[in-house]
Amino acid sequence: MKILVTSDSHGNYPLLFRASDAAAPLDAVIHLGDGGEDAELLNQATGIQVIAIAGNCDYHPSVPRELLWECAGIRFLLTHGDRYGVKRDLNLLEKRALQLEANVVLYGHSHQAAISTRSEILFVNPGTLIKGTSRTSYATLEIGPNGLKPLLHDIS
Repeated sequence: MKILVTSDSHGNYPLLFRASDAAAPLDAVIHLGDGGEDAELLNQATGIQVIAIAGNCDYHPSVPRELLWECAGIRFLLTHGDRYGVKRDLNLLEKRALQLEANVVLYGHSHQAAISTRSEILFVNPGTLIKGTSRTSYATLEIGPNGLKPLLHDIS
């Protein structure tokens, strides 16, 4: 199974579409906020399952701010990250992940791509799809018989 993980596209849906094309074939797309409309457009154009989380710049009351999602026996915590101070550190987010017994945390908001492990929990921030930032990026998650493999990808 292959999943595209994006965040903070802020209306740059053409780059989101390019990331989707570059990462294809995909089983699902996760958008972690600040670009929910972009994720909807991708779903309408491709039919790929899209799981969207609302960010601090999204105004869709029907879209959750946080989601605990299970896939292939892995518990994912999906959040934008703004409510956990991720621009400062991951301490509050780590505490929340432990509370929910999540194996993997997918978050955005900081516009800084990163993969790290804390308390045996994998943390993945795909970065941003805004041009003009220091790094324009997305992540992919490959889930197979050998477990979960997260990768960061630059895109221009």
